[in-house]
Amino acid sequence: MNKMKKSKGRIIFECINYLAIIAIVISCIVPLLNLLAYSFSSSQAIIENKVSLFPVDFTLKAYEYVMKNKDFWTSVSVVFARVLLGVPLNVIMIILVAYPLSKSDKIFAARKYYVAFMLTVMLFSGGLMPTYFIVAKTGLIDTVWSLILPGAVPVFSCIILMNFFRGIPVELEESARLDGADQLQILTKIFLPLSKPSIATITLFSLITHWNSWFDGLIYSNYTQHYPLQSYLQTLVVSTTEALNTTDLQSIMELTQINDTNMQAAQIFISIIPLMLIYPWLQKYFTTGLTLGSVKG
Repeated sequence: MNKMKKSKGRIIFECINYLAIIAIVISCIVPLLNLLAYSFSSSQAIIENKVSLFPVDFTLKAYEYVMKNKDFWTSVSVVFARVLLGVPLNVIMIILVAYPLSKSDKIFAARKYYVAFMLTVMLFSGGLMPTYFIVAKTGLIDTVWSLILPGAVPVFSCIILMNFFRGIPVELEESARLDGADQLQILTKIFLPLSKPSIATITLFSLITHWNSWFDGLIYSNYTQHYPLQSYLQTLVVSTTEALNTTDLQSIMELTQINDTNMQAAQIFISIIPLMLIYPWLQKYFTTGLTLGSVKG
C-alpha cells in the first residue's frame, strides 16, 4: 500500500510540533541537570558560581550529611508507612464513593445532591483551625493517621472515577443483574476490571499527594521523629544552620564543605527518586485514565 504523501503545510506543522516538544523537554531537563550538578558540587565551587550543568569539584558531602542523620531514616519510615496505609485507603474510599454516584438519577434519586455537596467541599474547605481541632480532639496528633484520615476521600479523584464508571455501557450491568449478580459482584467483576486505567491514575495522584505533602506533618506532629520525609527535608536547612553552633569539631568541618544550595539540591533529588522509579510503570495508564474519566458530568 502506498503511503499518503504529506502536504507542505502538514510537514511544516509537524516540524513546529517536534520543535515545540523538544523545547519543552529541554526546559524540563536542564533545571534538573543544574540541580543535580549543584548537589554533587563543592560549596566553594557554588559560591564562586562555577556550576552549570555539570558538577565542579565532585563531592558527595551533601548526600552524606543528609543520609547519615538518623532523623532522615525515621522520616523515610514515616512516609513509607503513610504511603502504604494512605494510598490503599484512598483508593478504596474513592471506589466506594464513585460507584454509587455513577448511577443514574432513577436508580439513585439523591445523587445530584451528593454530587453538589462534593463539588462544594472540593472548592471550599472548613479551614485550617477547625481541621486541626478535629484532628486534635480525636487523638490523632503525633500519629501517622493524622496524615491519612483528613484526606481519606479526595473529591477530585472521586469525580474522575465516577465519570469513568458512567462511561461503562449500562447493558453490561443490566446483563449481570439478569444473571443474578448483586451490586458488589457487579462492582468487583465488571466495573473494576474495566477501570484499570482510571484506578491507576487515581493511585498515582494519591501516591504523589502522600509522598509530597509536608505542611500537615508540621502542624500535626509535635516531634521531629514523627515527621514524614518532606516535612523533615523542609526543616533540614534550619537544622543545619542551628548545627553550626555545635562544639563538635568534626561536625563543623563537615558543614564547612556544604551550603544551603547543594543541600537543597540533594533534598530535591532524594525526595523524587521513588516517584521517578514508580511513575514509568503507571504512566501508560495515566493519559487514558485521566481523559476517559473526564468526558461526562
